[in-house]
Amino acid sequence: MTEAENEHSTKRAEKPTHNTKRKEKIMLDLAIIGGGPAGLAAGLYATRGGLKNVVMFERGMPGGQITSSSEIENYPGVAQVLDGMSFMSPWNEQCMRFGLKHEMVGVERVSKNADGSFSVFVEGGAEQKAKCVIVCTGSAPRKAGFKGEAEFFGKGVSTCATCDGFFYKNKEVAVLGGGDTAIEEALYLANICAKVYLIHRRDEFRAAPTTLEKARQNAKIEFITSAVIDEAYGDESGLLGVKVRLKDGALRDLKVPGIFVFVGLDVRNEVLKQANGEFLCAMEQGGQVSVNLKMQTNVAGLFAAGDLRKDAPKQVVCAAADGAIAALSAISYVESLH
Repeated sequence: MTEAENEHSTKRAEKPTHNTKRKEKIMLDLAIIGGGPAGLAAGLYATRGGLKNVVMFERGMPGGQITSSSEIENYPGVAQVLDGMSFMSPWNEQCMRFGLKHEMVGVERVSKNADGSFSVFVEGGAEQKAKCVIVCTGSAPRKAGFKGEAEFFGKGVSTCATCDGFFYKNKEVAVLGGGDTAIEEALYLANICAKVYLIHRRDEFRAAPTTLEKARQNAKIEFITSAVIDEAYGDESGLLGVKVRLKDGALRDLKVPGIFVFVGLDVRNEVLKQANGEFLCAMEQGGQVSVNLKMQTNVAGLFAAGDLRKDAPKQVVCAAADGAIAALSAISYVESLH
């Protein structure tokens, strides 16, 4: 190679290529945080309604908490009784048909910028800007707070009968709670286990009368009411039993290797908490987001849907409706910016 050719070759190598240039991220029309029924429905209505750049941030597979349910029989239009996974399976394909994108990453925080846009900070420190945001991060099973609950969680204490019920086939187990979920999961476990002790702190139940009647008629389910759990105990191998405090103050020792806790839900509102410890928008006393009938918060361009919002009925059909309403509101908001 001549000296002239060598110099030309060196200059060509030094010249930056287009591939080395850092691409600016396109601002999203809408960021959806959460991939349960509310998030999926929001994505469907937003993309079908005309928004072009819509991303749903969900660390795991979309579907939400309902995927762990043993049976769903009250969703309008779905006459077949299905487990949660089977029920949610077709939602993904349908809701992404019109261009919804799924980013499999967790969101750490959402904040609003001086120009009116939002910044979505994801795990790893990356930032994505969006014109508006729908937060539908849902809720998580609440801890009952009895001694040994945390110690034996995952080693006999569970919040998912469909996940863990099989491990107790032909054994005795206990269920704690008095709502629809507790009764439904007790019925599910009765099909697998030798016996189910249903423990509830009151005599009355919040569960639907028809579901409750099914449980009362099931010979495998024993009701223990006006009672609380004092302690879960065990050893290195796992849970060995629970001590139940009865109405008269006496202790009853249930030697069960598994107890399933269904005592309510706590909302997941962490993404709305700012660096200074305050929340981005107005909140209710219990940590739910304050919204109006259009799922609008008091921050323009920020919406909340599903279990996270105030007075949520915590039903799949309601969460899906919330998502659709929030999406329609988001479309109107983005149009107002032009």
